[in-house]
Amino acid sequence: MIEFANVTKQYAGHGASSHSALRDVSLTVAKGELVYLAGPSGAGKSTLLKLIAAMERPSAGTVTVNGTDIGRLKHAGIPFLRRNLGLIFQQQRLLTDRSVLANVMMPMLVTGLPRAQSEDRARAALDKVGLLDRAAAHPLALSGGEQQRVSIARAIVNRPQIILADEPTANLDRASATKVFDALRAFNKVGVTCLISTHDEHVLDSATRVIHLRQGMLQDGVPAAPAQEVAP
Repeated sequence: MIEFANVTKQYAGHGASSHSALRDVSLTVAKGELVYLAGPSGAGKSTLLKLIAAMERPSAGTVTVNGTDIGRLKHAGIPFLRRNLGLIFQQQRLLTDRSVLANVMMPMLVTGLPRAQSEDRARAALDKVGLLDRAAAHPLALSGGEQQRVSIARAIVNRPQIILADEPTANLDRASATKVFDALRAFNKVGVTCLISTHDEHVLDSATRVIHLRQGMLQDGVPAAPAQEVAP
């Protein structure tokens, strides 16, 4: 479902300020896998996820998502790619001028889905993350963990094939973080491919597959071996 072949991502700068966020990275992720990305800040985890979402383009090598070469993808094709992606990035915030329910409905209304159908699906998504009873609440009335679970509901409301989550439990307490990871695992159990970057050692200790990055490279001694296809 996802393949990186000798991928480098270079950010231009002046002289010595230019740097490679990723260097010669090759890995595969099969349909239905749950994969964690580990490594210190600046290791390249966020860049890897942004390449999959076509928020960035590779400087060298190829990134293929569902058969689409991201480097060759035209701008007009990006919305179609992202309809199959659920994106949970730290910089994405809930809209504070509308309710929780309205926030989760937004991705469907943008694609032209009728309001009644959008509301039904938004309520179902909130129910899956345990927040249906807060549908009418204002986002700022929620705790940090609840806000992150609303972000997950918004990310999965279009029933994506792939979820990309960048440090989804950053700055959350242990109880809130557990609920967020439980929600992501639940989607994976029904066949959604999930890539999650995290520093959370509690999660990594029990993970079945972890890709370790350091200074933009796969960490020596911890290879990201090609995955086996997971049966639906």
